[in-house]
Amino acid sequence: MAFLDAFFKFMHDVGASDLHLSSGNQPLLRLKGRIEKIKYKELETTELKKMLYEIAPEEKVKIFEETGDVDFGYEIPNIARYRANFFNQKWGVSAVFREIPTTIPTVEQLGLPMVIGRLASLPKGLVLVTGPTGSGKSTTLATIIDHANRTRYDHILTIEDPIEFVHHSIRCVVNHREVYTHTKSFTTALRGALREDPDIIMVGEMRDLETISLALEAANTGHLVMGTLHTTSAASTVDRIIDIFPANEQPQIRASLADALRAVVAQSLFRRVDQSGRVAALEILLATPAVRNLIREGKIHQIATTIQTGRKFGMQSMDDAILDHLLAGRISPNDAYNHCLDKAKFRQYLTSPPEDFTDV
Repeated sequence: MAFLDAFFKFMHDVGASDLHLSSGNQPLLRLKGRIEKIKYKELETTELKKMLYEIAPEEKVKIFEETGDVDFGYEIPNIARYRANFFNQKWGVSAVFREIPTTIPTVEQLGLPMVIGRLASLPKGLVLVTGPTGSGKSTTLATIIDHANRTRYDHILTIEDPIEFVHHSIRCVVNHREVYTHTKSFTTALRGALREDPDIIMVGEMRDLETISLALEAANTGHLVMGTLHTTSAASTVDRIIDIFPANEQPQIRASLADALRAVVAQSLFRRVDQSGRVAALEILLATPAVRNLIREGKIHQIATTIQTGRKFGMQSMDDAILDHLLAGRISPNDAYNHCLDKAKFRQYLTSPPEDFTDV
């Protein structure tokens, strides 16, 4: 048993999402969205490095020594998997561990709109789950993949860095590929995927032009492609994909994206006030004919309006999702106000509205 396993077990027992180990600091946990210290001594670089190297594969230690950064997965049987990141900083070595549950929650358990589950039955196209780091993108995507695994008879191929949620073949055959362990890069794996008879391809993160280009190609050639992006809204996701390409290619990419896109789910996590834990607010964009036309014509700024008028199809804006949680008593008025777009709409729920400079 590694020395750090005791920290991981404590983290699991108290329900923390992340463990921070940093030279010159006490260990810290992210508990219900907030960073809290563990009653333990301050960590010294030499001691911490020894702890970290005990659980890291030899090749990952070598990469870290050469580059100062490394990601990998670590698992404690019957407890959980952990996504690990080592990095150097001013005071020495540091590490952050994100817990990945061994049991994948269902749409109902997460309290997500039922349209999210229906995305698993799409025959082809591009589905994107977006949001800032720590917003629960991987969990939502894993839930969709798990639903497909239980209801379809297909080949699911995941490409991740590192592997997070592990899906065991149920009705589908599931193959996990980890970048730098099983394949050289996301792009290499995506090129190979088209020769591996996949029905569903899950791309852990669409980071660059080549990965996005290959994902669009796969989505337009009869595959269901799912991936994540670090964007905060449906409209900014569409903009991000188009803007990553050179200007002379963007008209063609708008047409390709309009044909391929099926849905964008942008989400943010909130601390619950009615019970322990956190809850996700989701903005949902579905690629109706009206949305496809806006993308082709470059009228991305009108997508927000289309979401508002598309509630009958299952679309919803982020502000409407936040308001639903607020009125149901799940989140605090202050959190709702801080994360919403239309501040004026939410000021009425605050006992002491702030003097916002945007109102001057």
